[in-house]
Amino acid sequence: MNAVSPPQTRPKRRGLIAIIVIAIVLIAVVVFHLLHGKKPQRGTPPQVVTVATATAGVMPETLSALGTITPIATVTVLPQLSGYLTAVGYREGQDVEKGQFLAQIDPRQFEISKQQAQAQLAKDKAALAQARADLVRFTQLNEHKSIAEQTYVDQQFLVQQDEAAVKADLANIAQFDLDLIYCHITAPISGRIGLRLIDPGNFVTASSQPGIAVITQMKPTTVEFTVPQNSLDHVLRRFNAGAKLPVTVYSSDNSKKLATGALYTINNQMATATGTVTLRASLPNDDEALFPNEFVNVTLLVDTLQNAVLVPTAAVQTGAPGDYVYLVNDNNTVSVHKVVPGPTSGANTAITSGLTAGQRVVTDGLDRLSDGAHIRAAAARTVPASGARGANAATGESGASGARAASEAAAQDS
Repeated sequence: MNAVSPPQTRPKRRGLIAIIVIAIVLIAVVVFHLLHGKKPQRGTPPQVVTVATATAGVMPETLSALGTITPIATVTVLPQLSGYLTAVGYREGQDVEKGQFLAQIDPRQFEISKQQAQAQLAKDKAALAQARADLVRFTQLNEHKSIAEQTYVDQQFLVQQDEAAVKADLANIAQFDLDLIYCHITAPISGRIGLRLIDPGNFVTASSQPGIAVITQMKPTTVEFTVPQNSLDHVLRRFNAGAKLPVTVYSSDNSKKLATGALYTINNQMATATGTVTLRASLPNDDEALFPNEFVNVTLLVDTLQNAVLVPTAAVQTGAPGDYVYLVNDNNTVSVHKVVPGPTSGANTAITSGLTAGQRVVTDGLDRLSDGAHIRAAAARTVPASGARGANAATGESGASGARAASEAAAQDS
């Protein structure tokens, strides 16, 4: 019998072991390379930013506020005596001059009363003449001791009484003359009449409401507005020094310039509820573009800073360090630089401390920066030396009206 030979398994095992060993070696080489190999160093690219150069220029300092057009005078014409209204001599919305006829109250009762007073005056004058004639005769008799002394004295008193009666009659006549003047009602001021309040045929009484007419002075006019107490000190110092502080009035949506004027008074009390004080400026209003009680935007030019350091407003940031800018260094890196901002506008901000003219600051791309970061300037531009078109006070108030008004006021100031 032939012996059965064993299966050929040994060569297969050797091949499998060799494959496993090779795989382990490859894995070990890869792990060793990953752990001990040098990683390629990749440098951080510089940030692309926009840079501007600070310059010295003019910066107007203004305050912006909401104001109300307030007429200098608004008069309700009231009747000063009673009677029937016989005529009205004005039209609704008419412009009238001081002294112009407005209405007529029936004067007949006062004319009759005046005639009675004149008759009484004539009677009392006759009595006075008789008393004076008697006094002359009694004086002669008293000198010759022909009458009692008491009779002579009584005649003197009678003359004085008749003189007083004549004066009273003259006063009554003057009163009726005044009543006749009151019957002819005229405009106490020049202005514009509102809607008609009463018609002819009505019986009016002294000081009866709603009155005969309401007259509002249209020109010149004033505007009232408030400023916060923190800004009042600078305004007071300039105003008390005799400076003429220009005021510019814009429409409620800041789309149109309506008028220019000057501040002429400051209220004597502060509003405790709001911490503000009311200011009043006069306006010529020759074109009558300003309407009484109209809401407007007001810009007050307080001062104009000369040779102020100006930077774009976007360059000034506020954070943990306070107010700061990213200052561009000579090696194209930036550093956080604390500054003290002053008056500002929509375009530029004045720096009162911490920056000098000629230094460069970052205006765009600040959100990607940190202290010491490398930068590459995309474009350098210079702040216009003429300063901002407008600026607000250090309180930080700003607006389109402030920008326009400050520009115009700065041109006038220069």
